[in-house]
Amino acid sequence: MGRTRMSFMSLNPEIGAFLDLVEANQTGDAQAFHQQTPEQARQAFEQSSTRMRWQVPGVASRDLSYPTRDGESLAARIYTPSTASTEPLPVMVFLHGGGFVVGSLDSHDGICREFCQRTPCAVVAVEYRRAPEYKFPTALHDAADALAWLAIQAAALNLDTTRLALAGDSVGATLATVLAIEAAADPQRLQPCLQLLCYPVTDASRSSESRELLSEGYLLESPTLEWFYEHYARTPQDRRDWRFSPLLAPDLRGIAPVHLALAGFDPLIDEGHAYAQRLEASGVVVQCKEYTGLVHDFLRMPMVTGEIESVYQELSEVLRQALYPAS
Repeated sequence: MGRTRMSFMSLNPEIGAFLDLVEANQTGDAQAFHQQTPEQARQAFEQSSTRMRWQVPGVASRDLSYPTRDGESLAARIYTPSTASTEPLPVMVFLHGGGFVVGSLDSHDGICREFCQRTPCAVVAVEYRRAPEYKFPTALHDAADALAWLAIQAAALNLDTTRLALAGDSVGATLATVLAIEAAADPQRLQPCLQLLCYPVTDASRSSESRELLSEGYLLESPTLEWFYEHYARTPQDRRDWRFSPLLAPDLRGIAPVHLALAGFDPLIDEGHAYAQRLEASGVVVQCKEYTGLVHDFLRMPMVTGEIESVYQELSEVLRQALYPAS
């Protein structure tokens, strides 16, 4: 049994009220993800995303597609500032969260628009195939194929991939950091200048103190995490593969600088801090910012609390400094 929210005095009060509302509504058709089928969970996630959607002016978007290594065609979306110049734009590749089971380009649309407008930069959001229909490592292969496609299409899209950030939230951040590790080992790949990782999964192979203490009542619950992992993994051994759990990577030396954004009331916070320590020990430039009063998935919560405005200001400044190093 996790601690009650009342024992934590620093939880953002608007987040607390939101969590109470979520908990009160988890009956009937609005059950927790782990009590639903994947298709039911996807529908519920998209419906809740529609209710939480917010407007970001000054951004244009266009839907694209990219080819995968097994002959499929998957969706991507490019966001550009409406007032963009004719010069090639730096680019952030964004991979959405959702436990490898839920989530889409649409559910994370607002996040991409925020970074595009505030930085400013182009944002390429990448769809990948989800579990359980497509198991590990399909999502990673799809994301890698999207980067290979981007390398070829960058000039036609007026993008400057010498100024590239890899970003994501939750398991999207996991995918981003694995791509960065692979890029460091292969100079033929696109080379990021920044990893912007928001509340990533870094170790699905074992539990942690934060997963025990925050196991329920804080939006992302331990039974749901297990449900996600079990759907994505082919076997229990997959969860010990570093591409599933990058904290277990044999070598992190030489990868792009990392900015980690963690939530104080996230069951993943301990493994986030552990990853930051591992990066620092490997000589990687790393900044780690903990937003103490927030919960997992906070990037999608501007309609819940005004605190997310300052989060976007800070993260966009980090992105700006990486993508515009001379300014």
